[in-house]
Amino acid sequence: ARFIGERAYIVTFKKIDPFFAIDLSNPEDPEVLGILKIPGYSDYLHPYDETHIIGIGKEAIDAGDENRDFAWYQGIKLSLFDVTDVDNPIEISKFNIGDRGTDSEVLYEHKAFLFDKEKELIVIPISLHEIDESKYNGDVPDNAYGDFVFEGAYVLNLNLEDGFSLLGRITHLDDNELGKLGEERYYYPS
Repeated sequence: ARFIGERAYIVTFKKIDPFFAIDLSNPEDPEVLGILKIPGYSDYLHPYDETHIIGIGKEAIDAGDENRDFAWYQGIKLSLFDVTDVDNPIEISKFNIGDRGTDSEVLYEHKAFLFDKEKELIVIPISLHEIDESKYNGDVPDNAYGDFVFEGAYVLNLNLEDGFSLLGRITHLDDNELGKLGEERYYYPS
């Protein structure tokens, strides 16, 4: 949830991410103004300006199970929501990072998120997993995990005209250290 003035922006998740814009001008009678349903979800919402919200979470794919409300989490997803027409919020840009298994500390520690609107800059820590499609005979299943390939920071440009674009990524680990981290990350505490 993110509160800005007399509005609240809230996301929930089952198979898709309902993004709600809620009017709180009358606290006794809050009113849902607009809803946007998109694949994936946002763990963290951050204001870009008065009419745009940045969302960071995970992409998701519907598991296709009619008996369960279920989706497979994928890589990190950054979204830019436009709430200029609060009755009809839209996702004007999105940027996906990695495959299933990719993670970011931003999802549970919002102090890990760096945003500078003036410099059009976002920096987030990423533990990157990518799927090696050669390991599969045919289509890669939606529940397949990627292999660990990178640990560091992603540096992105963000503005309203162009949306998200990758400027680069930074790590302090050499290839040998990255290899060891990939082997040990799930067995030993850091």
